[in-house]
Amino acid sequence: MDKPLKVLFASAEVAPFAKVGGLADVAGALPKALAALGHDVRVVMPKYKAINEARFDVGPPIAGFQVSMGPWEEPAQVKNARIGQQVPVYLIENKKYFDRDQVYGHPDDVERFLFFCRAIMETPKRIGWQPDIIHCNDWHTAIVPAWLHTTYHDDPFYANCASVFTIHNLAYQGVFGDQYLALAGIDRETYRAQHSDSPNTLNLMSEAILYSDVINTVSKTYAKEILTPEYGERLDGFLRRRSDRLYGILNGIDYDVFDPAHDSHIPVNYSPSSIDRKIENKVALQRLANLQVDPDAPLIGVIGRLADQKGFDLIAAAIDPIIQDVGAQFVLLGTGEVEYHRVFQELGTRYPSRAAIFLTFDADLAQKIYAGADMFLMPSRFEPCGLGQLISLRYGTVPIVRSTGGLADTVRDYDPRTGEGNGFSFDHYNRDALLVAVTRACEDFKHKDVWRNLMLRGMSEDYSWGASASKYADLYEQAISFHGQE
Repeated sequence: MDKPLKVLFASAEVAPFAKVGGLADVAGALPKALAALGHDVRVVMPKYKAINEARFDVGPPIAGFQVSMGPWEEPAQVKNARIGQQVPVYLIENKKYFDRDQVYGHPDDVERFLFFCRAIMETPKRIGWQPDIIHCNDWHTAIVPAWLHTTYHDDPFYANCASVFTIHNLAYQGVFGDQYLALAGIDRETYRAQHSDSPNTLNLMSEAILYSDVINTVSKTYAKEILTPEYGERLDGFLRRRSDRLYGILNGIDYDVFDPAHDSHIPVNYSPSSIDRKIENKVALQRLANLQVDPDAPLIGVIGRLADQKGFDLIAAAIDPIIQDVGAQFVLLGTGEVEYHRVFQELGTRYPSRAAIFLTFDADLAQKIYAGADMFLMPSRFEPCGLGQLISLRYGTVPIVRSTGGLADTVRDYDPRTGEGNGFSFDHYNRDALLVAVTRACEDFKHKDVWRNLMLRGMSEDYSWGASASKYADLYEQAISFHGQE
């Protein structure tokens, strides 16, 4: 590292302050790992109603200013908190936009997050801290890289500031009506020329793709997949145009949080040297879930959002033969589409001693499933990175996945001829391919030495944030280099 970089990390959600999905986990963990490398990383996010100031030791306002919203202005206050000891967090407060029960899903979301982006641009000026990089994440902050090249192009404060934009999930693009183009500071004619196939919309993510110094997504395979019409969500043309600036860096997980040797949520702690104790967590999970207590029955865990993207249509189609013919037990934790709630509730009724269905979000139970299951099923239609398979590997719970995106980059199919691999995978998105993979896993589960080696191999993998943070630091240097050429 030549010199420490000053990085402003902008995200709509950041753990532990506010979490809706995996973006919050990344935004809470990556800045810590970058700070551990010696960089000056500061996080900016909205101050939502749910953020308890006492719990998070939020300080008094350190800056206050008016944010221009075109025809009118809105007040912003910046309050200070921290992630750990090293990472300052700037909370942007505005009662009108953020004093609400839900983070997303409001009719004025476009207005709310455009206000947030304006505040992102003004906050460094008000506190006298000049970033080298603004790292933006998903559509909520996607307009910032565009503004650095347009609205703020001649602002000397940002003359040497490069932008990095991370796509966590291309399916969520921030698409709104073109009446918001002016509010977003976008020239209508320029936009229509660039978006001839959809001239009457505002697509915020497309602006970041067009203008960011560097674009990345959260696995190498997903970075390649989104260049194709199949996975490109109608932005593959924009991405191909900028493919020389597109990179893939795998997410990590926080090994301080996800550690079976010290996890306070699980009944019995274990490590590679005491892996035989994992079976005690399995028995405890079977009892908790009212399943038949049977250490020899393969126990499959699933944790996730009940949606087609996550492969629940395949699971629903294959689960009866998995339970009846393969002889597996099944534990599901998650919420999502109403139809899948019905399907899996009925499954639990059909197999009360073989299937346990928890249609809720429960972080404590999730840890017990990671520790207690033998296998973790994740047959996603597409998966930018995936965290579930990384956690399951850490806990010695063997993943069964569809080979796509980050799942393809982290789970290597077990080959009984060579003994290589750390899980089971399949390529074609259909019921039979899933069923074959699960059957293979359950057959190999019967061979205890084989299975023990699979568990140990998974636990020895390094998917901590340390390795990924080093790659992001290199990416920032690349962004600065690109910015200097323009």
